[in-house]
Amino acid sequence: MQSDLDIARSIPLRPLSDLAQAWGLDPARLEPHGRWMAKVDHRLGANPGKARLVLVTAITPTPAGEGKTVHTIGLSLALNRIGRRAAATIRQPSMGPVFGIKGGAAGGGFSQVLPMEDINLHLTGDFHAVTAAHNLMAAALDTSLLLDNPLGIDPERVRIQRVLDVNDRALREVEVGLGGEKNGVPRRAGFEITSASEVMAILGLARDLPDMRARLGRIVVAERPDGSAVTAEDLGVAGAMAALLVRALDPTLLQTTEGTPALVHTGPFANIAHGNSSVVADLVASTFCEFVVTEAGFGADMGAEKFFGIKSRASSLQASAALLVATVRALKTHSGRYEVRPGRPLPENLFEPCVEALAEGCANLDAQVANVRAHGVPVVVAINRFPSDSDEEIALVRERALAAGAREALVSEVHGRGGAGGEALAHAIVAAAESGEARPRSVYDLEQGLEAKLEALATRLYGAEGVDLSEVARDQAAALEAQGAGRLPICVAKTQYSLSHDPSLKGRPTGFRLPIRGLRLAAGAGFVVAYAGEIMTMPGLGRTPAYRQVDLDDQGRVLGLF
Repeated sequence: MQSDLDIARSIPLRPLSDLAQAWGLDPARLEPHGRWMAKVDHRLGANPGKARLVLVTAITPTPAGEGKTVHTIGLSLALNRIGRRAAATIRQPSMGPVFGIKGGAAGGGFSQVLPMEDINLHLTGDFHAVTAAHNLMAAALDTSLLLDNPLGIDPERVRIQRVLDVNDRALREVEVGLGGEKNGVPRRAGFEITSASEVMAILGLARDLPDMRARLGRIVVAERPDGSAVTAEDLGVAGAMAALLVRALDPTLLQTTEGTPALVHTGPFANIAHGNSSVVADLVASTFCEFVVTEAGFGADMGAEKFFGIKSRASSLQASAALLVATVRALKTHSGRYEVRPGRPLPENLFEPCVEALAEGCANLDAQVANVRAHGVPVVVAINRFPSDSDEEIALVRERALAAGAREALVSEVHGRGGAGGEALAHAIVAAAESGEARPRSVYDLEQGLEAKLEALATRLYGAEGVDLSEVARDQAAALEAQGAGRLPICVAKTQYSLSHDPSLKGRPTGFRLPIRGLRLAAGAGFVVAYAGEIMTMPGLGRTPAYRQVDLDDQGRVLGLF
C-alpha cells in the first residue's frame, strides 16, 4: 500500500506559472519560492469575486481520524471534475503535531496539496515570521520593564507569553530574568505554541497591511497597577513586528494531486485559537474561482462556530453550505466502548462491524449536524469510507445524518480515488449552496455580555446545563466589560476531543456545566479568549513521537512523513 508521501512523489507537478495563467492569475502577482511554491499578492483580495464559500468541518475528532483536510482538498477536486471551478484554502500545518502524534496536514491519499514535505516542514516561513514578531514583542516588554519601566508595567500583570512551533511541555511554565540585575526583572512566564499566538490570529483575520499593522498595535502586552492596558504600540514595537510579517500576509499558492490551485495560509488549532483558513486566502481564491472550499479546525462546535462567530464578523465572508466529515470508526469510538488513545494502535475490534456501538456513537453526529444548522447553513455529510465499514453501518450513518437535519449524506472515496471519489458530494454541495437556504448567523449577539455569550455557546452547542465562571474569570469579565471589551466575540479554548470541556466525555454528553477558569483580551485579533477546563496552549511530546520516523535518504529526500 502506497504511503501519502509515495503518492505525492508519484504525481508530476506543473510549473506554477502555467497553473496561474490557466486560472486567470497574473504570474506577475506571484513571488516564486523555488519551483513549486509561490506567494500570492494579498492585495488581489481587495476586490473579491462572487465565489460561493463552502465550509468544511467534522464530528468531534478521535484518534481514529475523520479527514477534514482530505475533504477540503478532495471536494475542490470533485467540484472541478463536474465543471465548477474551485480551489481549496487550507491552514498551514504546525510542526508541533508534525513531529508529535498527529503527523502532517496536507491531505492524504489522492487528495493532497503538493509538495507535501514542503507544506509540513517550514513552507515559505510564515510560522517563523510569526514566532519572530511575537518574541520581539516579548523581548521589548521585558526590556522596557527592566530599563526604568517608563510605561509603569506591573510585572504581575504581564499578559503575553513567548511562542515556539515545537511541542515542548518543559516550557509551559518558566522563570525569566534570572542571573542578576542585567538579565531582566525576575518573573514567572511561559511559552505557547506559535499557532496560539495572537499574532497568528491577526495574520489570519487581517484583510490588508494597514489592517494588520493597526491590529498589531492593539495587542495588550501587560497592565499597569491601576488595570490600564499597555499595548504593543505603547512599546513602540508594532511597526517592527509588521515589517517582519509583510510577506507573511501573502498566502502561498500550491497545487493539488490533480493540478488545481490550493492556497495555504496561517495556523491550525481551533481548540486554542480561531483555527480557520485565513480571510486573505479566501478572498484571493474568490477572485479566480466559482467555489472556495475553506477549512475549519476540529469539530463543528469549535472551528465552524469560530468561523461564524469570529471570522465572518471580521470579514465579508459568509458560507453558502457546509460539508461535515464523519467516519464509521470515529463514531463507534464515541460510544465509549473502545480503548482508544492518541499515539497508540487502534484496537482490533474497532474494525469489526458493530451496529450497536455505532448507533450510540452517532449521538455525536446528531449534535454536530445540529450545530452547523444552528448557524443557518445547509449541511451535507461526507461519510469517509474505510474498507472495514459494512454496508449496514454506512446505511445507519446516512439515516442518522438525514434525521439530524443534513440535506444529504453520501459515501466519500476522495482519499483513494481523488476527485472521482467525491463527484456525488460535489453535486450535493452545489445544490445546497445554490438552494438559497443559507442564512448565516452566530448563536449569540455581540451586544450580549461575556457570560451570556458563554452561556449561549455552552447550552446551545456543547450541550451543557450552563457555565460556571471561577472567581478569577468573573473578575476578569467585569474588568473587560468595564473597558468596553464586552461586545467582542468569544474564542473558547477547550479540549477538541469532546463537546464538553472533559476529553473523557464522548458522544453527546449531558448533565455537565462548563467551567471557565479565565478570560484574556485579544484586542488585536478582536476577541476575548475563554479558557475552559484544563486546556493547555503548549502541547507536549508523547512516548512515541512522529519525529522518530523522519529522516533523509542518500539523495537528501525526506522520509517518514505521514
